[in-house]
Amino acid sequence: MNRIWSPWRMKYIQNNPSPDECPFCAALGNPGTADHFMLHKTEKAFVILNRYPYTTGHLLILPVAHKENMTDLDSGTRGEIMELINHALEVLDQIYHPEGYNVGLNMGEAAGAGIPKHLHWHIVPRWVGDTNYMTSVGEVRVLPEALEDTYKKIISAW
Repeated sequence: MNRIWSPWRMKYIQNNPSPDECPFCAALGNPGTADHFMLHKTEKAFVILNRYPYTTGHLLILPVAHKENMTDLDSGTRGEIMELINHALEVLDQIYHPEGYNVGLNMGEAAGAGIPKHLHWHIVPRWVGDTNYMTSVGEVRVLPEALEDTYKKIISAW
């Protein structure tokens, strides 16, 4: 059996919030801690680093309001989210120079939302060949950079 060590996950496992607690709202309630990887907050929306990224630089853009349906957001919130998505793309371009992006929203559990009660848009930088045999065959994702390092790079460029 092959093993891939990820000791950074132990802190999450030991401090796992209750299933009723929204991890995004928890990040909002304690934005000063680097544990939440909060990158930026406006009046109506915020940006955090995805704890379980698909690729390096995988960001989440969320409304401050705990809403599960996009139609529940006012136009100002939708506008702030779009502006944050645009700025995030500019920052990621500057740091990582990806060859493309997946930008999207999974609204509802049936659509694949892992945390369906709090809307969140994914920004996933992509490079040709970033899905390799480890992902395809081994069902393992290999990330070349620690989350803390990604956070430091993005927060300094934001």
